[in-house]
Amino acid sequence: MSATDATAKTFFSSPKFAVVGASTNTEKFGYKVFKWYADRDLPATPINPQGAALTVNGQSYPAIKSLSELENPKETSVSIITGPAITLKTLQEAKELGVPAVWLQPGTFNDEVLAYANENFQTVVAGKGSWGGEGWCVLVDGERSLGGARL
Repeated sequence: MSATDATAKTFFSSPKFAVVGASTNTEKFGYKVFKWYADRDLPATPINPQGAALTVNGQSYPAIKSLSELENPKETSVSIITGPAITLKTLQEAKELGVPAVWLQPGTFNDEVLAYANENFQTVVAGKGSWGGEGWCVLVDGERSLGGARL
């Protein structure tokens, strides 16, 4: 099952967001994706196993260590920026918590991970079909998708 513009808009209809793989390193995509959310004043929580806070535009965002620390996982769409093995474990935890929607950044999944996501979540944004050549990416496709969801 391939993601569509409608799928991406549904992802952004959640009241809260989390970024698994958020990084304090400004050169990494985990930082760039979290910054994208922060720049748009979206209520996003960084998730990093070290629990290090991220600073974006001079503001500190406390990180949590896992999805299980989210206040309302059933109301949270989750962007994932990790390797496929960690992504699969993250998806298993997200399923147990009732997370409704996931966005798998390019490089975070393989066929097994994608199959698991599509079988277990209402909304999955991943794979080909986006505006970018690498597949669905919050940094490339997020603005257009967000605009459609927030109108």
